[in-house]
Amino acid sequence: MQYQKIKFTNAEKSTFFTTLRHRVDHYFSANELCKSGGNQIIYKALFMLSLYIVPYALVLSGHFSNLVMAGLAVVMGFGVAGVGMSVMHDAIHGSLAKSRILNKIFGASIYLLGGNAYNWEVQHNRLHHTYTNIHDVDEDITGKFLLRLSFQEKQKYIHRFQHIYAFLLYSLMTVSFLWKDFKEIGVFNRMAESGMTKPYPTKELIRLIATKLAYLFFICIVPLSFTSLTFWEWLAGFFLMHGTAGMILSTIFQMAHVVEGAEQPEPDNTGCIENAWAVHQLQTTSNFAGKNRILSWFIGGLDYQIEHHLFPSISHIHYHALSPIVKATALEFGLVYNAKANFGNALGSHVRMLKSMGTR
Repeated sequence: MQYQKIKFTNAEKSTFFTTLRHRVDHYFSANELCKSGGNQIIYKALFMLSLYIVPYALVLSGHFSNLVMAGLAVVMGFGVAGVGMSVMHDAIHGSLAKSRILNKIFGASIYLLGGNAYNWEVQHNRLHHTYTNIHDVDEDITGKFLLRLSFQEKQKYIHRFQHIYAFLLYSLMTVSFLWKDFKEIGVFNRMAESGMTKPYPTKELIRLIATKLAYLFFICIVPLSFTSLTFWEWLAGFFLMHGTAGMILSTIFQMAHVVEGAEQPEPDNTGCIENAWAVHQLQTTSNFAGKNRILSWFIGGLDYQIEHHLFPSISHIHYHALSPIVKATALEFGLVYNAKANFGNALGSHVRMLKSMGTR
């Protein structure tokens, strides 16, 4: 398909973000805080990586029954999700640490999950965070297998049942990294024709192939070579791990944008969205922050998606404190601050959206 460059063209509404950014900057200066995560986020990153690596090492020891091995695979799945949400996500946004080198190192943890840092930076940082909930450009809502997550997507008969089977497909999210990253090469190259991205660099293609082979060696060859696991036992553990991680990650991401109140704007024939970028982020994003601070800690503050989309270069450890500032400023400018009361409310809203998209 032919991609058209999209522009946000309402300068008048941009005063909202100017005011908000001034107030957020004042919060950090008044409290003498750094916008990155500091030492606490480094400790958290090490914990999340341990949640993935330690069970992996225990599996390689071969000292456990198959039932315990299955349990370790599930723990690894929580580790994959934890690394994805709390480590590589912040690091590739450049918000985990002040040091660019540390962000690069922790951002490379995506290779341990089977993903690719360059593809994630383009697809997530540049496209999703700029063109949120815009069909064909935001991959998070476009072209999903057997799923209709955008009202602009062609409706099929099977979609009326998607609220029943969607979460099974969500569990395949991290498994899909193995082939999706290669598919994105063509997408990025076609987008490059309109200037939305750059042509896929040859060095990144070489790195992509090398890191995929390294991941397969790490997750497949090593366990099969150094343990008594059969191929089928390994495959069961592989899908237990990725199924756990994919279910967590996909569900959290979907509850930010495919819920009631999160709009899906369409550009006009010239590729213009009559809105300011920051207001667009408010209108297409939803929070689900409740009183469960443990959940918020584990998912890397992604229950504060509005704050994250407006300030992706600020560490998630600050979103709870920034939330009242963002909400008050939005209301002052007559803008809706879309926030579900808690995880359960957001999950219910997402299921209702799946039903709605499946039938109309």
